[in-house]
Amino acid sequence: MVNRLHISSPLILLILLALLTFWLDRITRPSEQIWDDNLYVNPDYIVEDLSGIRMDHEREIQRKFTAKKLFHYLDEEVTQMEQVSFINIEPEKPLMQLHADRAEVKSKGKNIYLTGNVTATRGTDDEKSKITLMTDFLHLIPDENLVKTDHAVTISRLNTTIHSTGLEFNNRIGEIQLLSKVNAVNKK
Repeated sequence: MVNRLHISSPLILLILLALLTFWLDRITRPSEQIWDDNLYVNPDYIVEDLSGIRMDHEREIQRKFTAKKLFHYLDEEVTQMEQVSFINIEPEKPLMQLHADRAEVKSKGKNIYLTGNVTATRGTDDEKSKITLMTDFLHLIPDENLVKTDHAVTISRLNTTIHSTGLEFNNRIGEIQLLSKVNAVNKK
């Protein structure tokens, strides 16, 4: 009996050591990511109170943005922002400003989706051609200077207010195309 205990003692010690190693490996691993619509639930980084500028020196274009919070998700390079503001400045073009509760940036900034209290302003307060647009969703395509939505919008200019469902706004040529259910009111 003593001989068997002597042979099995190193075996028991080896099994205990293997179990301890397995247990330590399990508790020190980072938690596994949970998938939700092909995006990680947990962002890989969070930034607060940020601002940035993108410059095109050849065409003298400036694009500025600010956000209260930014969440970056590893999968598909998706970035979400809260309390966001975008400003687009181009020579001989009206100033373009956008504000929204949330923004989602995809394709390295080629597509930006604004949601919640979205306000777009083309021009400044002292310009008679100033146009203000309000909606709850906008799809921005910055490289094409294009803004689209299929949601309800309200457009104001001077004494005129227009309500519509859906629009396409090309800031490059200054053209707004209203898609359906258009209603205009002119207050004098």
